[in-house]
Amino acid sequence: MNILILGSGAREHAIAWKLAQSSRPLKLFVAPGNPGTAETAVNLPVDPLDFERVREVIIANSIGMVVVGPEAPLAEGIADFIMGDPALSGVEVIGPCRDGAMLEGSKDFAKGFMKRHGIPAAAYETFTQDTLDDAVTFIRRMKPPYVLKADGLAAGKGVLIINDFDEAVTGLKAMFGGKFGAAGSKVVIEEYLQGIEMSAFVITDGISYRILPEAKDYKRIGEGDTGKNTGGMGAVSPVPFASSSFLEKVEERIIKPTIEGLKREGIDYRGFIFFGLMNVRGDPYVIEYNARLGDPETEVIIPRIASDLYDLLEGVAHRDLASREIKIVTDTAVTVMMVSGGYPDSYGKGFPVSGVENVAESIIFHAGTTMKDGRLVTSGGRVMAVTSMGSTMQEALDKSYSSVRKISFNGMSYRRDIGADLKNHII
Repeated sequence: MNILILGSGAREHAIAWKLAQSSRPLKLFVAPGNPGTAETAVNLPVDPLDFERVREVIIANSIGMVVVGPEAPLAEGIADFIMGDPALSGVEVIGPCRDGAMLEGSKDFAKGFMKRHGIPAAAYETFTQDTLDDAVTFIRRMKPPYVLKADGLAAGKGVLIINDFDEAVTGLKAMFGGKFGAAGSKVVIEEYLQGIEMSAFVITDGISYRILPEAKDYKRIGEGDTGKNTGGMGAVSPVPFASSSFLEKVEERIIKPTIEGLKREGIDYRGFIFFGLMNVRGDPYVIEYNARLGDPETEVIIPRIASDLYDLLEGVAHRDLASREIKIVTDTAVTVMMVSGGYPDSYGKGFPVSGVENVAESIIFHAGTTMKDGRLVTSGGRVMAVTSMGSTMQEALDKSYSSVRKISFNGMSYRRDIGADLKNHII
């Protein structure tokens, strides 16, 4: 089986890394990939949003399965494009069609979906520039902090959480004014939920599902969860406060109603679903859906899957996922994201990365790297994820931070407190 993975980040590297361990004879391609994926797959210089070029490489390389990593191609309808093309008949797509991707592509759609199917979530209203006055009145009636979410895709950064009323109104006007581009032309304003966040994940064939390991990620750039939101600075799996009783609530109140709701609305959803959750006094609430695996959560949940990932993907393709077994290891996985100086604002690129060859106890998943004149250099804000396994969270953390200290590039930065907030929780 020839498999094409679309994307270029650490998530796609982790997926390729895991598929390369399959007992099945697979040939892997990644478009466009990165220096890490090149170690186990053939990189193809193709933009995942250039559907015609994707079509060409599928045909040229006899691709039988396409695994879509990032959200943008899903929201733009890559699955619809492939499945609707007679020349690509028989090519299986792991990723929902455009209507399913609306769970992530539109916060307003997602909130409406949750409301229709009785899925616990924060109270909300949706506004546009034309209803700015109504939005300001709505904010005034709410208790701070105020949560403002761009309706569309904003690379995981389209959320403002503001304590001051005047600042919230200023932030709202900035969103309508283009702060997050077209994604902010519609804004969801919702109740702030007080609790602790985590993420749950499933893979589904549209009929049944398998639950993947849960994770907790760290979005803020600064230690102590301070500063601006990023694409993610690190993650931990399993989550100590996610007890078996809590996870049972997640399945019964959130996962099952979501899968059934998709069926009832006639949405043929095949792929991954990410549930961003808030644990509010022991009860789970949905903060957001993603129509794919999260990043950097993928870098901790994939290493904890002991079973063959291809077997699960084949179960999605054949729509017999219910017959496929998934095994999860009990060890803890942590990842620490190494980022460029200045991220998530402006940052330099092209700085040589050294020391990766000295890392033996961790897995390095490349994100923003490229090769230039035979040297590994930085090419993005999030440069690489350093993932380690351990019988305890502290053991895994010690390995990752030891590995991080062996790597260097100009302006390198990382959070030194990944998992610190979880150390008082007992699994």
